[in-house]
Amino acid sequence: MNSQELRAVTWTATAADGGAASPSLSLIDQTALPHALERLDVTTVDGLIDAIVRLVVRGAPAIGAAGAYGVALAMAQAGREGWDRARLDAEVARVREARPTAVNLMVCVDRVKPRIDEGIAAVLAEADAIVREDLAANHAMGAYGADWLLKRVAAASDRPLRILTHCNTGALATAGWGTALGVIRELHARGRIETVYADETRPLLQGARLTAWELAQEGIPHYVQADGAAAGTILRGEIDAAIVGADRIAVNGDTANKVGTVGIALACAHAGIPFLVAAPTTTVDLSTPSGDAIPIELRSEAEVLEWSGIRTTPATSRAHNPAFDVTPGSLVTALVTERGVLEVAAGELPSARLG
Repeated sequence: MNSQELRAVTWTATAADGGAASPSLSLIDQTALPHALERLDVTTVDGLIDAIVRLVVRGAPAIGAAGAYGVALAMAQAGREGWDRARLDAEVARVREARPTAVNLMVCVDRVKPRIDEGIAAVLAEADAIVREDLAANHAMGAYGADWLLKRVAAASDRPLRILTHCNTGALATAGWGTALGVIRELHARGRIETVYADETRPLLQGARLTAWELAQEGIPHYVQADGAAAGTILRGEIDAAIVGADRIAVNGDTANKVGTVGIALACAHAGIPFLVAAPTTTVDLSTPSGDAIPIELRSEAEVLEWSGIRTTPATSRAHNPAFDVTPGSLVTALVTERGVLEVAAGELPSARLG
């Protein structure tokens, strides 16, 4: 399957043991890639939260879509199990808080919640609209980002670009197409990509397993490199620009993204090359004044202390395992959204243009 056609999150109905079909949320199991393309059908709130925490579904826009459909999932479970409204509201709140850093999850749950009283069909219609809007936004930001890079970086030369990216920001992380990877796809479609450097990315090698898989599916030349190699690759002059996604953007342009991002931004600043963030406007949190107010998810120590269930560190060692870091807005050359490009480091702040 061409990765452009992937839909990480879809609402469906399943029938078990010849019985009647029941509502479910079908998720591409991103923990199985790149070895197998499998889907997981989720029918309960507990199952959805587990899938979000285990990174079966991940990427801020995809998690947002899953959260929106998760409200409908909770309503269906409430009907089966006889929950009262207080229980339903509590379960919806659990979905909303499943991962604290990615603001899209909260935004999308909050968007569909007012339609609960209208019934499950109304909630599903709103969730479907979220997916359609995200897909359209991804294509728009892909074009805006490609235009900006070709004007600012490639204008003096016909040489295709060498782009570094971190984590996975493609079809798997969104409703389809992708954010930062969507910009890369657009450049590739125009014949302007020489190669992509994909960082491996912790905690579960999202770059090596997922971004590299999407790039390979479409024949885009790429290297996979260790996260620790990124700064050196940039400083050696092997990169023309870096482009990443975001899980939350503060009004001053500070950006939370997968851990390891801030080091890339610092290296780009030292090398004098652009560091771009591509994200839909729903990722801009106008209630968050700066990166200091962004909650950073701390994940299980086992992800650092073990590998494939085998302890690789001394028994007395502890692990510090933040899932994200915050890049100051002063290091963000430009923010690419579906509305255009903001040159954040030059003073074009999200609070002024998107508020």
